[in-house]
Amino acid sequence: MSTTPSLRETLEARRVEVERALRGLLPPEGEDAKGLAAAMRYSTLAGGKRIRPVLCLLAAEVCGTETARPPREELTAAAAALELFHTYSLIHDDLPCMDDDSLRRGKPTCHVVFGEAMALLAGDTLQTLGFEVLATRPRSETWAARRAEAVAMVAGAIGLDGMAGGQALDLAATDARGLSDPAALLRRIHALKTGRLLKVSVELGALYSAADAGARAAAATYGERLGLLFQIADDILDVTQESAQLGKTAGKDAEQGKLTYPALFGLDAARQELERVLSSTLEAAQAFEGSTGTLAALATYVARRDR
Repeated sequence: MSTTPSLRETLEARRVEVERALRGLLPPEGEDAKGLAAAMRYSTLAGGKRIRPVLCLLAAEVCGTETARPPREELTAAAAALELFHTYSLIHDDLPCMDDDSLRRGKPTCHVVFGEAMALLAGDTLQTLGFEVLATRPRSETWAARRAEAVAMVAGAIGLDGMAGGQALDLAATDARGLSDPAALLRRIHALKTGRLLKVSVELGALYSAADAGARAAAATYGERLGLLFQIADDILDVTQESAQLGKTAGKDAEQGKLTYPALFGLDAARQELERVLSSTLEAAQAFEGSTGTLAALATYVARRDR
């Protein structure tokens, strides 16, 4: 009988590690249950699969030997910073001035519970905490250059040419009829808004394993394709699942006239594109991890979340 852990077991084991790290990184709530620390903890610890930090850990494990990586606790803390950035983006995305949603991960959104001002501050502070973690882990001075590189990589991934820029394009793209090439814009929105943070998660894993240039390029290719796959799957889920399954308000994209794969091409064509991108992502996984198959299995899992 094989003793190789299943993908589900692997993801759960890494998720538990990340969850433990997050609880240690977040500030204590203190006595004020409606304060800033409470809002940060509420949104960050509300659940989720922790895909981005888990991706970082898996990529690090794929790239090199344990002796080439920092101590596991410090590697996990650095990876957990990615969840702080992700949660900040979710808090801000849900605000009334952005996507205006009242449900996230099956719970009331941060601004519904704590008010808009405190939610805005919670997102801001999670972002700064994420950079503090990246700038200080791993702690050894032998990692100083890579810490600086990690900060620069993530800053690029969440800024104007990354997540924030993609969100700005997404907010503006509410009517495909006036666009000269809506498909190209849609791909750019997805690549920036969702794809850049997923891509940099894989790239950081390679960085923290002291991977060579070839492995880091392969990591970037896999991460880029996985990011597109992830967002196409999300677009499909928004029109095929109920709010209880999604953990957020279903049908929100269609209601707001968002540019999505089902809206632009229809559901059947969106599913065909999902399969095409899955095939491409599996090829990239093979080039990156060889025969281990964990990242390939993760890509298949991402694509099959509606089944």
